[in-house]
Amino acid sequence: MDTKLCLITQRSARDPDCKFDALLHHVYNEAALADSFHSLDGKKAVGVDGIRKEDYAKNLEGNIRGLASSLRSMGYRPRPVRERLIPKEGKPGATRPLGISCFEDKMIQKSFADILEAIYEPLFLDCSYGFRPGRSCHDAIKQLDHTLYHQPVSTIVDIDIKAYFDTIDHEKLMGMLELKISDRRFLRYISRMLKAGVLSKGELRMTDEGTPQGSLVSPILSNIYLHHVHDKWFEEEVKRHCRGNAWLFRYADDILACFEYEEDARGYLDAVSRRMEEYGLTVNREKSKIVHFSRRSPKDKNGPFDFLGFTFYMGKSREGRLIPKVKTSRKKYNAKLRRVKEWIIGIKDKKRMSSIWKTFSSKIRGHIQYYGVSFNLIHVRNFLDDAVDIIYKWLNRRSQRKSFSWEKFMRFTKRFPLPRPCIVHQLF
Repeated sequence: MDTKLCLITQRSARDPDCKFDALLHHVYNEAALADSFHSLDGKKAVGVDGIRKEDYAKNLEGNIRGLASSLRSMGYRPRPVRERLIPKEGKPGATRPLGISCFEDKMIQKSFADILEAIYEPLFLDCSYGFRPGRSCHDAIKQLDHTLYHQPVSTIVDIDIKAYFDTIDHEKLMGMLELKISDRRFLRYISRMLKAGVLSKGELRMTDEGTPQGSLVSPILSNIYLHHVHDKWFEEEVKRHCRGNAWLFRYADDILACFEYEEDARGYLDAVSRRMEEYGLTVNREKSKIVHFSRRSPKDKNGPFDFLGFTFYMGKSREGRLIPKVKTSRKKYNAKLRRVKEWIIGIKDKKRMSSIWKTFSSKIRGHIQYYGVSFNLIHVRNFLDDAVDIIYKWLNRRSQRKSFSWEKFMRFTKRFPLPRPCIVHQLF
């Protein structure tokens, strides 16, 4: 299957205008379905049918054979996703919906996502970083920092799309897919996935827009949509009408545009709002903003801005020159500490100290892996200190008698040390 996907990618790269007319047989291939099965995490939440990976594995060959036959005859119909509301970081009390698909649906989604990725990966532009193989948020951060340092940037435009994943227009998305895919049966299954519905509090909700967050095919579909709606338009139209240079950075629905001249930035903000409306999307003008950010201006004339959990600000180098720097955004910093507090409150009376500390160490390691970038070491250290203070406070509330004195707690942390803060990602 990997060889077949490579051939699809090569053809798409060689001829960007080609159309693929025979794709579904790659989906109902039993070997491909078996690969999808083995690649899925069996610990994930279950869908509306309650079937787990270990349940499906009891008759794996028979189940895959039946699924392949159902797909081949167009008899397969995706089931509704189960809606689960999860807390939004930085917004206490606010939630966002997560769609949980049935296990068999996840297998199909994985196959479709792999094929769509093979077709579109050669077509996506370099400005796009989210949900793409070999690209990460740190690649976007590094390239943005490089652009701010080396290019004559004066103005930043931060675009916020209101409820992006929930407002993708199905009809327009299918029209975009038809530009590259002429296999009607393949497209019909994608349409069925989009229209499968959401089961929320016992009620089935159908809609003509949106792709459920949590679906394995949603990331690539959302990238295809914004590739057509925004990225190509920015490269072909916006840049052509700018008086100066312009640079684009997009990670999923997080969009940041840099401009040499402020007038180009203001023109873009007005134009992108109209462009999004044409495709059923809405730019949140309250959250979207224009920020002055230039190495040629005094430090106090540069407003900081946030991107992918980091705050970009203008600071001084060791030589005293103004350079762009990054630090953990205050919003994310507080949200992460709040999650540590919620976690320790919920687990302090249920687990042994050794288990709690092992999990806490893993959480700290993950924080360092993400936020350990150039210029941000002090904020990573501060986070570690604040998180340890929270753990100490709540471990001492497991009973009326304190579990630890501070000296005893410090001896414990020295015996079982936490990961040391360090720079994992160099920006230069």
